[in-house]
Amino acid sequence: MSDLSIVNEDGVLKVTITCPDRLNSVTSQMLNQMADALEAADGVRVAVFGGEGRAFCSGAVMVPGAVDDQILDAIERVISAITKAPFPVVAAVNGLAAGLGSSLALACDLQVTKASGYFLQAFINVGLMGDGGAHMFLAETLGRARAARLLMLGERLPNKEAFAAGLVSHCVADDDFERTVEELVERLANGPTMAFSRIKSAINAAAISQLDEVLALESAGQTVLGNSADHQEGILAFTQKRPANFTGA
Repeated sequence: MSDLSIVNEDGVLKVTITCPDRLNSVTSQMLNQMADALEAADGVRVAVFGGEGRAFCSGAVMVPGAVDDQILDAIERVISAITKAPFPVVAAVNGLAAGLGSSLALACDLQVTKASGYFLQAFINVGLMGDGGAHMFLAETLGRARAARLLMLGERLPNKEAFAAGLVSHCVADDDFERTVEELVERLANGPTMAFSRIKSAINAAAISQLDEVLALESAGQTVLGNSADHQEGILAFTQKRPANFTGA
């Protein structure tokens, strides 16, 4: 079975991560396939990203050792593809959105989240920083201080709080989730696509005009941190199920 389902039908591009056994963590190949689908979209009026099982996406597949340049390049590419697509992109956040999964959801124009779910940036626990534009998406909406709490302390952000803060567009009861997604996608697929595209461009110009710069800073930072002693200690502590002993190196 493929780890990714991509279906383009009746103007709706559906991209679904289908590896619930690993909480829908993604590889560079999967991210590039997502970007390919968005960039080559023909006749698409709305795209919707989702995940199978109890997680939307738990981030990138963790590989021991230094951070892989291929995954960093793929992350930049898919985030850019989402934000520059000339049609609305919806994130159907059915559960946990952690690390890159959080960024994938927040890069989308609209997010339907379950009330029981939460966002998490836990990179700090293994001596890394956020990626996929996380620093911009969080700081732009929540402010520097709250973004610092999430990124530096690795705190959870419940979807109800994310909605109240304006970070996501929808937060609904779990039982209403699928119906809400279907209704929203149908409305967008039958709406004025050209107007949606212009509105999206204007909002992004106002809110995330420095996204490319932030993505570059994150990639450079992850490369340095991925080669640090603290990262190696963080990974070792995680596998040994013990607190990490960071030395600042």
